[in-house]
Amino acid sequence: MNPVWIIDDDRSIRWVFEKALAREGIGFRTFGTAREALELLEEESPQVVVCDIRMPGLTGLEFMQTLKERLPSTPVIVMTAYSDLESAVAAFQGGAFEYLPKPFDVDHAVELVRRALDEGRRRFEAPAEGGETPEILGQAAAMQEVFRAIGRLSQSHATVLITGESGTGKELVARALHRHSPRAGRAFIAINTAAIPKDLLESELFGHERGAFTGAQAMRRGRFEQAEGGTLFLDEIGDMPPDLQTRLLRVLSDGQFYRVGGHTPITANVRVIAATHQDLEARVRQGLFREDLFHRLNVIRLRLPSLRERREDIPALARHFLAKSARELGVDGKHLSDAAVQFLSTREFPGNVRQLENLCHWLTVMAPGQVVDVADLPPEVREEVPAGSAPGESDWRAALEREVAARLARGETGIAEALTRDFETALITRALAHTGGRRIEAAGLLGIGRNTLTRKVQELRIDAKE
Repeated sequence: MNPVWIIDDDRSIRWVFEKALAREGIGFRTFGTAREALELLEEESPQVVVCDIRMPGLTGLEFMQTLKERLPSTPVIVMTAYSDLESAVAAFQGGAFEYLPKPFDVDHAVELVRRALDEGRRRFEAPAEGGETPEILGQAAAMQEVFRAIGRLSQSHATVLITGESGTGKELVARALHRHSPRAGRAFIAINTAAIPKDLLESELFGHERGAFTGAQAMRRGRFEQAEGGTLFLDEIGDMPPDLQTRLLRVLSDGQFYRVGGHTPITANVRVIAATHQDLEARVRQGLFREDLFHRLNVIRLRLPSLRERREDIPALARHFLAKSARELGVDGKHLSDAAVQFLSTREFPGNVRQLENLCHWLTVMAPGQVVDVADLPPEVREEVPAGSAPGESDWRAALEREVAARLARGETGIAEALTRDFETALITRALAHTGGRRIEAAGLLGIGRNTLTRKVQELRIDAKE
């Protein structure tokens, strides 16, 4: 990844930055126009942007406005001539991190880039403070797609269906959709339709009149009324009972509903966001979910990636959750060693982000030291079977991963070469033992040529007899 993007139509300016950043070991990418950078923004995410204000075609200010919509935490350094301070003021109003007047001192420019990189990392890693809705962390391409979708939906009232595995943060995204919508000033009401007994769910959603059923001592407003003018989040919609699916469809179609036991229609001005970890199309085919309701909910679909699809986000997420747990418990924060970070990045996390958060809370309470190493992780995490492993594979894979993590923790180098030699030695030794030393047969079983096997026997100094 190239963390710094330089955008300037002046080739000499780009050349100066290329030489200066290369000398400092800072990765970079340069662009002659803002349009080129905008096109690449669909695929990559810079950590810092240094951009000229006045360029042919798309201006630096226009590019910055688009960038801030998609990546609001990315620091932008704007370059401007001394006579262009009015544009610099406009840049600051648009959220620029700093401006760099031309002509500039190269060392000053590099220092400014370093400060921006530090600021970008701080913004990315810092946990949200206060409020109900923490920031959604993620630099992976799959998460950037989610962020872009939230931005595109910011002025929409459309119904949204969020899909994804359990623990991927569907409610967090629903809250972000609400927070960035025209309804942000009104209520956000969430209900897990799978967690409420069927007999109570209807009353929870639509409310009831006094005396509607045994125990209904007073009129009660349901979640639709509580969310009036705002957003109603229906989690695990795939588990909704069929009769309630019919009532929900009627609300979405007509914009009206009745309380349980009521006879007066109530208008519902509510945006519905639904979520499920299930395959709703499959449930429709099985007759478990109404097809017409599915199409009503599936106006805009937003799929959340599993943690396995965004492994590069695991280090930042872990830091965030460790800091959050420490703050909640009133204790000093703990930190993961480099080996522990690398080890966790290989785990499958079937429970996704929620599982990682729970793990970090466990570590805050149970890990003995301030620096958490691989050995401090709970046994179920250390011994987790990697995805795609068949029965019988787990022991050696887990042992190999532990060995790699241990060597990394000791600061060893040349690990791949050393372990590859051990791996090949074990393969060839066991194959030759199995065939009674017959190399042609052993080579066939291993799927390599006889000459290759003979060469490996010599290189690895394996004691083998024909």
